[in-house]
Amino acid sequence: MFITELQPIVKELLHQPLAFAGGFFSGLLRVKLTEDPLKSWLEKQGVTDFSSQDMDRSNDNRPQTISID
Repeated sequence: MFITELQPIVKELLHQPLAFAGGFFSGLLRVKLTEDPLKSWLEKQGVTDFSSQDMDRSNDNRPQTISID
């Protein structure tokens, strides 16, 4: 059961180990694709489509408002 949940992660790790490790550590370090020097390097590589998830992550640190009825 637990093995089947990890199978896609292991498959991707074995398929492209360097790209997987880079993505894994950038996620741990919370590297933002929209900040230099990573943004300028990605633009040189031809990648200009940044996901909206990375843009929204900058708003996670501010307080959230809730309403209680």
